[in-house]
Order: sequence, then C-alpha cells, then structure tokens
Amino acid sequence: MGISHHAIVNAHPDVRLAAVCDSTQYVLDVLNKYTGVKCYGDYRRMIDAEELDCVVVSTPSRTHGEIVGYALEHDLHVFCEKPFVLDPQEGERLVRLARERNRVTQVGYHYRFVGAFREAKRLLAAGALGSIHHVRAEAYGPVALRPKGSTWRTARSEGGGCLYDYASHAIDLVNYLVAPPIAVGGTVLNKIFSRDVEDEVYATLHFAGGASGQLAVNWSDESYRRMTTKVSVWGSNGRISADRQECQTYLRERVAALPDVDAGWTVRYTTDLTPPVWFYLRGEEYSAQIDYFIDGVKRGRAENVNSFESALATDQVVQLLLRDAEAPRTGSSELHVARPPRGRGGFLGSLKRKFAG
Repeated sequence: MGISHHAIVNAHPDVRLAAVCDSTQYVLDVLNKYTGVKCYGDYRRMIDAEELDCVVVSTPSRTHGEIVGYALEHDLHVFCEKPFVLDPQEGERLVRLARERNRVTQVGYHYRFVGAFREAKRLLAAGALGSIHHVRAEAYGPVALRPKGSTWRTARSEGGGCLYDYASHAIDLVNYLVAPPIAVGGTVLNKIFSRDVEDEVYATLHFAGGASGQLAVNWSDESYRRMTTKVSVWGSNGRISADRQECQTYLRERVAALPDVDAGWTVRYTTDLTPPVWFYLRGEEYSAQIDYFIDGVKRGRAENVNSFESALATDQVVQLLLRDAEAPRTGSSELHVARPPRGRGGFLGSLKRKFAG
C-alpha cells in the first residue's frame, strides 16, 4: 500500500510528494534512483527535517501508533492505513491528541469510497428498510493458502492476522452502514495454515434495539482471486446487499424519501455510481480516499467520513471479538447416538441429549 499511495499522491495535482521513509534500504535505493524523491530511514528525522503539511502512514500495524503520535505532536495532518492501531487505549490517546491539535485525520478503510457501499449508505440513511433486524458481513480471499514462514501480516504482534487485516474491513462497513455492535458472541478464531494468527473469523453481533448480525471472514479461501467483501442488511421493508460490484435493493413498498427507488428489485452498479478519478490504480476508491483527505487538509475539515474516531470504533469491536474468543465457554450440548446391537442392521432410533453447564 505504501507504493500504491506513493504513486497516487505523486500524481495528485494539488500536492507535492516531499519525502519517503522506509526501513528497507533496497526500497529507498530504488525510489531514489528512479523517482529522485528524498529518502529517509527514520521517520523522526524526516518529520524534523522536512517542511510538511501531512503524512501518509503505510507501515506494519504495530508501528502505527508511534508514527501517528509523532506526526500529530508536530502538527501534521495524518492519513493512516488500516487497521488504525492494535491497542484501543493507544487509539483513544491519538484521537484526543488529534482533537487538541485540530488535525485532519483519516484511516484507509477504502470500501467507504466504493460506489455500491455509498449507495447502500444513502438508502439506509433514508430509512429504505424500515426497522433493521439483521446484518451479515462477509470477506473472503487468498492470503494464507499453505503453511509457510510468517510475514508481518501473519504475526500477531505485527499485523494482527485475519481479524485485523480482513475482518476489520467488514466490521468497519457494518459500523458505517448500520451502527457499531454493542456486544458479540460465539466468536471463533480458527487457524488453518498460519501458526501465530487466525485464518478465519466467525461471530454473532448484537446491536442496540435488538438487531442481530453475523460476521464471516476467511483469508484462506482459494476460490477467490482477490479479496471480496459483502454486506447484507434485512429490515421490515426489504433487503439491501452490497459488494464492490453492485448494490442490490429489494423494497416491499416505496419510501417517500427515495423517489428514485421503486418497490421490488433495484440493482445499481459501482461503475454507474462512481465519479471518475484523475489517476486509476487498484480501483477508483483508492484515489478517491486520498483526494478526500487532501481536500480535507486544504479546507481544514477535521470531521470526515473516515476519521480516527470511526476507525477506533472498529478497533473496539475487534477487541470485543478477541475477548469473547478467549473467554471460557460455560455451556455445552452433546448428542449421543445409541449403536444398534451387534449383528443387527438398521438404525436404532434412540437419541440421548446431554446438557451440561
């Protein structure tokens, strides 16, 4: 993502890429040779030496807090890649610091800039579904497909695993489209190929007002060529399902606040919902989020759609999931099937259910 952001920022008409910092000398040598950009091996030296307006932090998750904090202490606006931080208490400190300094902050949850998800947000904000009673968020992709040596993404202390890398996107979309859950239950963090972190995440979500939700995430699913994320919302007036390609809406009845949406099925595609960007890389949403951040810096707009506060809410849900997964299970249910007597075929229809806890 650092290389992607480098290209996007470097092509933006309203900013000048002043310097780059990386801990790998090979990366710095290549950037300096082929782009001529000034390079540093220490972010403190870069921030101290350069006259900067803002920084883009695209480093392993563990390092976000210290770098973001140093930038804020030097009155810089900050765009930080997701997840925001691995420790919500550190996130709370950074949120307070950003408020005190009145800095523009943003976290790279790029799905909020995908046309289909923005359309789903518009419909839900207008009350299209009436009373919401269920949400399902899913994310699948091919990150860890075989046992192998770990990278920073598959190290608990560095990247946080599937929960922080993949599930955080799905959780952030739930927070954006509906609301942050107030409780979670039945959390499963299961290892398939990784040694230190989970490869799949499953959980039940509970919302204020009684709505329920499901979270299903797996980054070891080879049937997907790239990460695929989908959110479905059910309400008393129908259903909305959105992914990167389209927003599908089914309404039982028309809603006065949405004269452009008929009862029955309406399908709108991201290609029709997305304005053009000046530079395309990976998807329009990546350029759109950087442009939004730069516009916020120009306007001094401290409140935005992807602030540190909203990212902290996602980190706090992740912590709920971690605590729930680590909590002892106090109850169990077992089914015992009686075997047929030896020498006789068929099925003996006798079940004994044993409850414990």
